[in-house]
Formats: sequence, structure tokens, C-alpha cells
Amino acid sequence: MVVVAVLASLVFIGWIIYRVLKVKSLKAYMVSYGIAVIAGVFTYAYFLSLDIAQLLKIVVSIVLGIILIIVAALLQRRTSHP
Repeated sequence: MVVVAVLASLVFIGWIIYRVLKVKSLKAYMVSYGIAVIAGVFTYAYFLSLDIAQLLKIVVSIVLGIILIIVAALLQRRTSHP
């Protein structure tokens, strides 16, 4: 799976070079989208290499982080709108 992630990175770099040299049009959102896709592939490859116990800890910590961010946003909104 790591090979797929590395190949995705190389394809993305090649695509950027092609766009700059041939099309001369490279928007910021295109680069951001490509980086997000590659980050997703690397994350997927990393999760597939983990054992179940470690994977469960990571998933629980991500879910807990999402919950805490939502709670903080709700508290922030409540204090800013009396």
C-alpha cells in the first residue's frame, strides 16, 4: 500500500509540472485538492499497516477530538451571541 501512496505522490508532482508547462493554468484549489487526496492515500496506507488495538486507539482519539471541537464551537457561539 505504501507503493500506491508513493506513486500517487509522483503522479501528482508530474501533473503539477505538466499543468505549469503546457496549460499555464494552475489554480490554488487544484493544488489543495491534490494534496488532500494524497494525504488521504497516505493516511489510508498508514491505517492499513496498523494492528487492531492501535487502530482502535487512533479512531477513538479522532472521534474524541471531533466531539471536543464541536463542543468548543457550540460554547463559543453561545458566549458570542447573548
